[in-house]
Amino acid sequence: MTQIKIGTLAVIGVGLIGGSFAAALRRAGSVERILGAGRRPETLAQAVELGLIDEAVTLKEAASRADVIFIAAPVGAFESIFSEIGPHLGAKTIVTDGGSTKRNVIEAARAGLGSRVAQFVPGHPMAGSHEKGPQAADPDLYVGRRVMLTPLVENHPQDIATVQALWLRCGANVVCIDSNQHDGVVAAVSHLPHWVAALFMEYITGGDDATLKLDTAGSGFRDFTRVAQGSPEMWRDIFMANRDAMLAELAALRQVMDRAEHALQGHDSTWLEEMLARAAKARAEWPGNSK
Repeated sequence: MTQIKIGTLAVIGVGLIGGSFAAALRRAGSVERILGAGRRPETLAQAVELGLIDEAVTLKEAASRADVIFIAAPVGAFESIFSEIGPHLGAKTIVTDGGSTKRNVIEAARAGLGSRVAQFVPGHPMAGSHEKGPQAADPDLYVGRRVMLTPLVENHPQDIATVQALWLRCGANVVCIDSNQHDGVVAAVSHLPHWVAALFMEYITGGDDATLKLDTAGSGFRDFTRVAQGSPEMWRDIFMANRDAMLAELAALRQVMDRAEHALQGHDSTWLEEMLARAAKARAEWPGNSK
């Protein structure tokens, strides 16, 4: 495994994503000291108690003291975070993130960091949970998971290599991808499933027979709707930030749903069975089944 050791890591947003990053690197012996920053003092105090961070600091202190900064806040907060840390950022400090969208984050970095934007290496770990807060942090969260980096043309190769090495120490598989391609892909496989699950819950709970339906629901309902428990603030920001890609994916999904509805209306059992067979085969052969 790639060996790396940094002096001070600052995590902005010590919840599931940020806390797990800190826990994984501490366990790997890849960091000497971990600072935590965020909006809620009680959350930072809990992170200290859990041993995720050594000290709670301000954004200004995080920017001036850290060798690496990991931003794990809702993507809607990135612009203000970049603006606040930009003037105080150390000349050699590397900034990276775990944001679920990349084009808007990169735009926010260019606006907030200005001439220091070269120090920002954008990233996105494809891992998560419906659980929230420091108590949900898990040092194994990223083991075997894919982390997508979307480097900037301004990035120094060594900074990209450092971020890659840190994720490898977390047990992740790292790939580099264009930011536009990233946002389109995650809209389809990450954001759209949450959208559908949330709207389905809205539909179920909005009916007059909601109690009966919920009392009758079983494991299929539980598994399908699990992601709807995610942070409303975080997912609102994600949907709005990735609006164009979401609209394109929704239009494509609507075409498939219309075709299926047409088959049902027309008693086309052959098409329905063939579609269900394709879906079952694709799901059974999905590489993620082994994770």
